[in-house]
Amino acid sequence: MDIKDRQIIRELQKDGRLSNQDLAERVNLSPSPCLRRLRNLEAEGVITGYTALVDQKACGLPITVFIRIRLERHSDEGVRIFEQQIGRIEEVLDCYLLAGGDDYLLRVLTHSLEAYEDFIRRRIHAIPGIASIDSSFAYGVVKQTRVFPV
Repeated sequence: MDIKDRQIIRELQKDGRLSNQDLAERVNLSPSPCLRRLRNLEAEGVITGYTALVDQKACGLPITVFIRIRLERHSDEGVRIFEQQIGRIEEVLDCYLLAGGDDYLLRVLTHSLEAYEDFIRRRIHAIPGIASIDSSFAYGVVKQTRVFPV
């Protein structure tokens, strides 16, 4: 990746709906080379897809919960089962594997505390091998960006 590829990525992170013409202008390329670079970035897996950013509150999901999970054992089978089951739960938007005291960090959106309790009881407690669950509720957002430095 060179500087032009990085500029293309940055501009698309800011606005994924840019036309090729507008993108080319923003990165100071003619449209054909810009489109060729864009297709190469997609083919190489650098750009993995496009999506709409949606306001969670407008969709009735005002509560963000971060859930830290520690497993009882770290056997290959136990980890595989946990990760497979978490991967099937649509309420889990992100699941990170951690170093340190906890094993996983999940990000979940919910519409109420009652719905969150039900989620924990029905979906998370059903996964075998969990030693502990610790929840933190976000009451505000200081910074949130989808644009990372490239």
